[in-house]
Amino acid sequence: MRYADDCNIYVRSRRAGERVKRSITGFITRRLKLKVNEQKSAVARPVERKFLGFSFTLREAKRCIAAKAIVRFKQKVRELTSRTRGISTEQMAKELASYLRGWKGYFGFCETPSVLENLDRWMRRRLRSAIWKQWKRGKVRFAKLCALGVSKDLAAQTVGNAHGPWHIANSPALSYALPNAYFDNLGVPSLVTGP
Repeated sequence: MRYADDCNIYVRSRRAGERVKRSITGFITRRLKLKVNEQKSAVARPVERKFLGFSFTLREAKRCIAAKAIVRFKQKVRELTSRTRGISTEQMAKELASYLRGWKGYFGFCETPSVLENLDRWMRRRLRSAIWKQWKRGKVRFAKLCALGVSKDLAAQTVGNAHGPWHIANSPALSYALPNAYFDNLGVPSLVTGP
């Protein structure tokens, strides 16, 4: 054995935690001849620590996704849905789907479904925003909205809206034109439902 990458030990009290930490550190350094990273080692409440991308909620000790893991998820989705990549919506959906399947396979068994629901909603809004940016000009946007079943009045109102793509991605027109089923058909898996 060369190293133990990450380990959490749960006990009842801080005092017990300090005692177990001293004991385990001694065992690891003397018996196993391994080095313990003192900067990363700590005695703390489970909600204050993360373990392999997971943390725990305060009251019922449910397994949840650590804050840093959520930040990394959003950074990756932003990267995959960037309008400056110069790829089609289908290619974007394919690459995003590949990432989401792996991410969901690892984090999908968290015990806080509201976090997954919020991330799923955010991701689909991000996709709508990226598609709106890809359509670029007003005439194209109007034609695309009408082709996807939006009334001419609502399409004209949405195209004439001075707000940016993120705001418009949450509009009734884009929610109707690009519903969740649209992304399902592109193969983008939901973080909440199904495999």
